[in-house]
Amino acid sequence: MGTHSVRTAVTLGIAGLLTAGLGTASAAPAPTAAPVAQEQPGQPVLVDCFWKAKARPDAFILACGDGNSRLSSLRWSQWDDRAAVAKGTSLVNDCKPYCAAGRFRSYPVVVRLEKPEPWKKNPQVRHYTRISLYFPDGRPSGYGHQVSYSLWN
Repeated sequence: MGTHSVRTAVTLGIAGLLTAGLGTASAAPAPTAAPVAQEQPGQPVLVDCFWKAKARPDAFILACGDGNSRLSSLRWSQWDDRAAVAKGTSLVNDCKPYCAAGRFRSYPVVVRLEKPEPWKKNPQVRHYTRISLYFPDGRPSGYGHQVSYSLWN
């Protein structure tokens, strides 16, 4: 068998394996929608970048577009129908010399969620619409000791 024939046979074999694998995956049943994660009925949730409602998440992305600002290691001390409070770590890309080459810096942070309102996607579920970050020891460049943002609906 010539070199060309061997390459053709290998290519066709790999293509056949890939096609078989894709055929099996496409025949799998579609996953069912996950229920809204709530501690107790009526308590607000936090809606993430992927439009998933979560109660007491251990991590949260603040910059949905590029992921250059996020919260991690969240430990919630309060989660009720008015507010939620956690301590954790804020990870922020310093974007030096530019974001793709930047380094993530970590800062201790206290997170407060407030202003629960009906969620437009699912009006019977209330979600927090305001987040405040308090930096007790060091903070990212350009941030105040406390910053607040409106959360999406």
